[in-house]
Amino acid sequence: MAPSRADHLPPRQPSARVRRNRAVVGGAVALVVAILALVAAVANRGGDERVAATSPTQPPTTPGRSSVDQPAASGTSPSSSGSQPGSRRGNGQAVTIAFGGDVHFEGQIRSRLQSDPASVMAGVAPVLRGADVAVVNLETAVTSRGTKPPGKEYAFRAPPSAFAALQAGGVDVASMANNHGMDYGRQGLEDSLEAARSGQVAVVGIGRNADEAYRPFVREVKGQRIAVIGATQVLDDDLRAAWTATDTQPGLASAKEVGRLTAAVRRARAQANTVVVYLHWGTEGQTCPNEAQPVLARALAEAGADVIVGGHAHRLQGAGRLGSAFVAYGLGNFAFYSDSGPGTETGVLTVTVAGRDIDAYRWTPARLVGQLPRPLTGAAADRAVAAWESLRGCTGLTK
Repeated sequence: MAPSRADHLPPRQPSARVRRNRAVVGGAVALVVAILALVAAVANRGGDERVAATSPTQPPTTPGRSSVDQPAASGTSPSSSGSQPGSRRGNGQAVTIAFGGDVHFEGQIRSRLQSDPASVMAGVAPVLRGADVAVVNLETAVTSRGTKPPGKEYAFRAPPSAFAALQAGGVDVASMANNHGMDYGRQGLEDSLEAARSGQVAVVGIGRNADEAYRPFVREVKGQRIAVIGATQVLDDDLRAAWTATDTQPGLASAKEVGRLTAAVRRARAQANTVVVYLHWGTEGQTCPNEAQPVLARALAEAGADVIVGGHAHRLQGAGRLGSAFVAYGLGNFAFYSDSGPGTETGVLTVTVAGRDIDAYRWTPARLVGQLPRPLTGAAADRAVAAWESLRGCTGLTK
């Protein structure tokens, strides 16, 4: 049986009169020539406008996907090739975006990076590859150097083959804006960015300065431009200053800097048909959003975000509509060292968009088996979908 899933569907111009006076005719001809020359000059000048290429890490186009990866612009001019952001549905074409939760490469998963990286996400790869864009949270530094902060109990790191594992699983974009993205300091951050330059997977939410950290990944699919921003609302108090990217400091895109994050959303809104924000937020172990999550979700939606998703709680949290936007508060663990209990409940969220409109969303349930995601089928899948639907009750979101 195929995996159970929840679908939510939502006159002819008059001719000029000929005049016999040659002087008048000659003047009219001269005027027409001048006007045509002016029009041609304006057209040629307008045709040269392009979006600046400034994004540091872009992956190759995934075979079989009708898409073009395009760097995000530092300005706000829309692309000359894609649909204009001013139209709510863009060109009307539907685009699917798949989301997975928290990924790291600790425990049993680490050995697979050496023996068979493609096996890490093999169970859910068909679902991720089936979407036009797939996004996860990469909750680790990608480095073998650096030192962890004194007193930090949990610090995660992985080799560069982590990106190969994500790419093999169908992932296009990884947000590294989380409370483990800089577990090994600036040296670890530099190594993570260097590893990301391999181009296997695009990285958002981290950078050499705030401009890079808050800059979106942009992919054009079927003529629709999809922008993805990553940011974290979860930072240890004693690390917040050192880990937050500024104009002169490398670090993470902090969702605690609400003004900077909403400004990034507005810039993305000006150049994309669909704006996605992937957040690290919430309270660990909780299946309902905390007080800060709905406040931030509303601020981002008002700034122009269309899809707002996130994780950190290591539990699934509810999802649904917030006005015209779509919000998923918690996607749970996705490839993580959880072996039993609610921490193993996971899945892939697929959202279908046409520009700013959320046409549908679907939950494909899975469970961590040996710390890796494995899709559920039959009655088990049906029960998991029903349980996921019930989580909406404490969110204030609608179906």
